[in-house]
Amino acid sequence: MNREQDLYNLWLEKTINNIELNTQLKQIDKNEEEIFDRFYKNIEFGTAGLRGIIGAGTNRMNIFTVGAVTQGLANYLKKEYSENKVAIAYDSRINSELFARTAAEILAANGIKVLFFKELVPTPVLSYTVNAENCTSGIIITASHNPSEYNGYKCYNKNGYQMTDEQAEKTYEEILKVDMFEDVLKTQFDRALDSGLIEYVKEETIENYLNQVLDQSIEKDIFNTENLSVVYTPLNGAGNKFVREILKRRGLTNISVVKSQEEPDGNFPTCSYPNPEIKEAFTEAIKLAKTKATLPELLIATDPDSDRMGMAVLSGEDYVLISGNEAGVLFAYYVFTRRTANKTLPENPVLVKSFVTTNLIDKIAEDYNAEVHNTLTGFKYIGEIIASLAKLGNADRFVMGTEESYGYLFGNAVRDKDAVVAAMMCVEMAAFYKKQGKSLLDVLAEIQNKYNFYVNKVVSKTFEGASGNEKITAMMEKLRTKAPTEFAGHKVIWIGDYLKSTKYIIDKGEEKINLPTSNVLEYQLENESKIIVRPSGTEPKIKFYFTAVSDEKESSIKEFKNLEKSIFEFLDLD
Repeated sequence: MNREQDLYNLWLEKTINNIELNTQLKQIDKNEEEIFDRFYKNIEFGTAGLRGIIGAGTNRMNIFTVGAVTQGLANYLKKEYSENKVAIAYDSRINSELFARTAAEILAANGIKVLFFKELVPTPVLSYTVNAENCTSGIIITASHNPSEYNGYKCYNKNGYQMTDEQAEKTYEEILKVDMFEDVLKTQFDRALDSGLIEYVKEETIENYLNQVLDQSIEKDIFNTENLSVVYTPLNGAGNKFVREILKRRGLTNISVVKSQEEPDGNFPTCSYPNPEIKEAFTEAIKLAKTKATLPELLIATDPDSDRMGMAVLSGEDYVLISGNEAGVLFAYYVFTRRTANKTLPENPVLVKSFVTTNLIDKIAEDYNAEVHNTLTGFKYIGEIIASLAKLGNADRFVMGTEESYGYLFGNAVRDKDAVVAAMMCVEMAAFYKKQGKSLLDVLAEIQNKYNFYVNKVVSKTFEGASGNEKITAMMEKLRTKAPTEFAGHKVIWIGDYLKSTKYIIDKGEEKINLPTSNVLEYQLENESKIIVRPSGTEPKIKFYFTAVSDEKESSIKEFKNLEKSIFEFLDLD
């Protein structure tokens, strides 16, 4: 505790002119547990950048930790490139604009040109701008769908996707050299604006982003004949302006927006967990929908930085949430069938997905002779493949990217998941099938009847703080060293350890996994079912991905429950 107490005392001294942070520190005087949690480590920088609770301390998001990271980034960029330009954006979260301006001031003080957004924008707009404006890096201040007490710092490379492991490691090495109270250079924002070191992003760039989204439309005239009824919630985030503008340009007129969640508000007053993966995020949208004389067919939600999109579909008098896997299946089926019919599907099409995303998408893609790439979790790996295709002059082969955590991408101008284009495609797809007298649930049932019933479930267990991190580490160690030979009565036929880049096939030996190393374990069972386990890179969680396959829906559901029970009993989890 001596180290943590020394850091606490140092921060008390150094934050004397920052009333908010200094007051926080004084309020935890002699609270050893709180002091330890705030100072036992530095907030970690990785391929997802930073993410943590807002507040005072080395393990918190504040202007000093943001400052140290930005100075480290500046040092890295100056070593890598002779000239630098960095785009900086922010979402609606508490202190997002403050942290973004802080980062801009530091980069400018280091002689690095900054393109700064005048107002909050979705994450995919930042990704697009990095590419379109030939930037060497990009930053967006966001904690995605986390609760309001969190904020974060995503860092992008010159290709417009989040930093790879190697780039993040080199940046982190520079960050570790920075004394956050002594080494951080800084200038005034307005002074840098006057000198030209900071410039605002041009409206033309944003307009070009919107136009490339519109270019992804497949059934361009669908709203001339079918006026779908939609309720949209931006969950008090950055999607409001962009999603509504795109849907307006596509011709959708029958759209209602949830008033309590329309304007940017980092407190998220009507949705404490603004995550479109959970039905609670649709509570206000459902309330609004049920005030209508005719219930709307579709509800859509985007998270605070508008890179994730969720949907709920009318079924009788209620709404059914479509999972990330199910949405990916619907998108893949719609894109391949309609682009084939319209003769716009490229030769040798490419679909990219995370390896924890349902294999049902692979089955659909195979029917259209598409090349499927399965990557580690993290949309940067999908972005990396798009960039590789572009380098070969084959970017147009990319059809779509998807991951089970509600991330989707169409088109190759953006290199990150994009809720704006996903919302457009979702509404267009629903309108197309409505014209045929089908809901998205009807189409999903048709797909399952054709290809088998894949039940894909993600179950997360949360363990906060230092003790929680130790528990997660212990669980992964137990699975590595004492792995069961079967789950729910089904033999394990191979185990993939992505940290060691090895796939151990029972009775046959090891094969190499040609993917970047990651703390992930995968258990493939004899009946095509599987379990994947990984600690979250951005939240204090351990995630379990279950796949259960059968030709009957009820059998698949039962199989999932048995798999869940089996591994949780092994790990002594409730």
